[in-house]
Amino acid sequence: MAKKVMGAFKLQLKAGEATMAPPVGPAFGQRGLNGMEFVKQFNAKTQKQQGTILPAVVTFFSDKSFTFVVKSPPAPVLLIKEANVKKGSAEPHKIKVGSVTRAQLEAIAKIKMEDLNADTMDSAVKMIAGTARSMGITIAE
Repeated sequence: MAKKVMGAFKLQLKAGEATMAPPVGPAFGQRGLNGMEFVKQFNAKTQKQQGTILPAVVTFFSDKSFTFVVKSPPAPVLLIKEANVKKGSAEPHKIKVGSVTRAQLEAIAKIKMEDLNADTMDSAVKMIAGTARSMGITIAE
C-alpha cells in the first residue's frame, strides 16, 4: 500500500551548508521527522552549488518518512549575482542599483525554466525582467 502524504513545507537554505539550527530544526521537530537525515541528504545533494540559496520542498508521510525536491535558486538571487550588486533597491522606481543585459536574462531564464509557469523562453525572460525591474535593476538593450 502507498504511504499516505501528511503534508509538505518549503525551506530556503544555503546549498551544502544546512544545519539543524532554524529553520530546519523547528520545521522537522514539530512534525516529528528526522531533521539530521534531511541535513545530510540536502548537503550531499547540493555540495556542488555551495553557498547559493536553494528552495527545498519537503513532503512528509504518515510513517514519519519524507522526500524532498531541490528547486532552482530564486530569481532575485540570480539577478543580484548577474548584476553584481549587494541587494535590490529599496525604492526601485526611483533608485536604480544596477543593470543586466537580455543575454543575462536569458541565462537566468534557462536556469529557472522548469520552475516557472511559462511555456516559451520569451515569456520566461519577460518574467525575469519584471523581477529585475521590481528590484531596481535596469535592462540594457
